Amino acid sequence: MPEDSDTLEPAPQIIANQAEAIDSRMSNLAQNLSAWIDEQNWVPDSLNHFVAALILFLGMLAVSATIYLVFRPLVLRWVKYFVGKSGTTWDNELMGHGVFRWLTHLLPGGFIFLVAPGLFESAPYLGKILRTASSLYILVSCYFVFDSMVNALQVIYSRTPAGRKINLTTFAQVAKLLAALVAIILSLAVILGKSPLVLLGGLGVFASVLMLVFKDVILGFIAGIQLASNRMLSRGDWLEMPSYQADGNVELIGLTTVKVRNWDRTVTTIPTYALISDSFKNWQGMSESNGRRIKRSFLIDTNSIRLCDEKMLERFREIEHISAYLDTKEEEIEQSNSKIDEARLNNRVNGRRLTNVGTFRAYIEGYLKTHPDINQKMTLLVRQLDTGGRGIPIEIYCFSSNKEWGAYESIQADIFDHLYAVAPEFDLRIFQEPTGYDFQQLASPQ
Repeated sequence: MPEDSDTLEPAPQIIANQAEAIDSRMSNLAQNLSAWIDEQNWVPDSLNHFVAALILFLGMLAVSATIYLVFRPLVLRWVKYFVGKSGTTWDNELMGHGVFRWLTHLLPGGFIFLVAPGLFESAPYLGKILRTASSLYILVSCYFVFDSMVNALQVIYSRTPAGRKINLTTFAQVAKLLAALVAIILSLAVILGKSPLVLLGGLGVFASVLMLVFKDVILGFIAGIQLASNRMLSRGDWLEMPSYQADGNVELIGLTTVKVRNWDRTVTTIPTYALISDSFKNWQGMSESNGRRIKRSFLIDTNSIRLCDEKMLERFREIEHISAYLDTKEEEIEQSNSKIDEARLNNRVNGRRLTNVGTFRAYIEGYLKTHPDINQKMTLLVRQLDTGGRGIPIEIYCFSSNKEWGAYESIQADIFDHLYAVAPEFDLRIFQEPTGYDFQQLASPQ
């Protein structure tokens, strides 16, 4: 065994030997054909090499056409049969995106590439042309094999949980661009008969020009890497970017542009690098959470705020959601006021008292805690904000359990419709700019 292993040749040497053997066989075939033509009386000696080359050329084209039109479809049908029988889906994507179809294009191109030098040894110029053309055909086929494989892998990965969060469109487009540049350089090297390294060295002279031409591509590529690595944006996210008047779902994250389908069904395109240099809002966190935030306030007229008397408290006790609150607060107030002289308590300014606006806030909180469309497991606040001279702002901060836009807006509107309507029951008026009406009369309880 050791002796045999020492005699093994490396793979490149084996391939070179096989190619040399093919050239030798094709050369022998060409010589035998030329010798046979020499024996024929109907071919002039001056046309011997021309007729031999013509016969070999037509024969090579016939075999190539047979491979392309007959053998290649049979191979594709065979591959399609086995792909359909397999239980996996990735091979279906490879088949659907044309990976196997472009691979079969290598068969006729490879055949001409291998046999042309040996067949046309007596006509080296024709052999060189055929080998160059077949090389270009193989390069183009290899590029489309790579392109279709990238497309298939992108679709396969997008169906995985990680693929739904990380956008691969940018990386796919960069890979295709680099593959196209490599294919162009190799094609030029084949046509000019120069080494690809010589052409790559010459590209350094045009580096500044390339940087200028591909500025958006380079910036977009860097932005795409940051967006993907930091998971800042994915296809299907709700993006809001006022500087570009974009508000809708992301349909495509490309190398240079991001396509957003706005809610009015218009389409906005944003430079990819702008998502890094400018600010934007991604609503996907809300979509993946258990609720959608309601954060809205309304203004209470300060002239309608007053301390509660017994008559008001008796009326408030009949209102749902606040009876327990009134019992608790009255007990606290009674304990606190027991430390103050009764004579001083006759002045309502002294001691602790309930207010109609405080009771109204307690009612709002109780109302929201029993609302079927409010997520009770998330933050729920009813708070008073700093006044700006236009009434007392009462803000509601809670989360709707239904995140769908239309339902969310309906829930929010129903809540505030109800609060606007019941505010007069607490002897409160909603603040609005004067319009000439008698608000005291309109807001007084019936």
